[in-house]
Amino acid sequence: KAAKSLDGLDVLVRDLVVLTQVESGDLKMNYSIVDLIEITEDIFDQLEEKAQSKGIRLKINRKGEEGVFVWADNQRITQVFVNLIDNAIKYGKEKGLIQVGFQELDSEFKISIQDDGPGISDEDLPRIFERFYRVDKSRSRETGGTGLGLAIVKHILNAHETTISVQSKIEKGTIFTFLLAKPLKD
Repeated sequence: KAAKSLDGLDVLVRDLVVLTQVESGDLKMNYSIVDLIEITEDIFDQLEEKAQSKGIRLKINRKGEEGVFVWADNQRITQVFVNLIDNAIKYGKEKGLIQVGFQELDSEFKISIQDDGPGISDEDLPRIFERFYRVDKSRSRETGGTGLGLAIVKHILNAHETTISVQSKIEKGTIFTFLLAKPLKD
């Protein structure tokens, strides 16, 4: 029990450090050309066992066979995807479907991460990006996490000069959407 508690505290401290760095502007961003398909496939591999334990299918939606290349900080964007996909698995319904979609626009890609879980009430939606805010307080112990994931996601995307939006319907699921810039052509 003590080791598990220490692991939980370690995760909490790391999340608080990242959040503080991002909020204060002290987090150094290392931009490069990043393939979001590769990141998504890696995260699906990491979280496959967790998804399978709930009978959840993970799917990438994209048109064409080429990668989805954006100008971003690889480590931080990976953190955004991990937080959003992990949350979708945690709170998604048993035998559900999680879809990561990519829509090409003129100078950016629109990314969506969608689950078919219980959804988030209109009352809770405006607060989900706040530190430590939990929609379902009764489940917070069993699902784990620090309550900082979505706050970190919001601030990392703000550092990428974009914002995240969320749409949710009770018993239908939730979709998180954001834009990332394509690399500039030489």
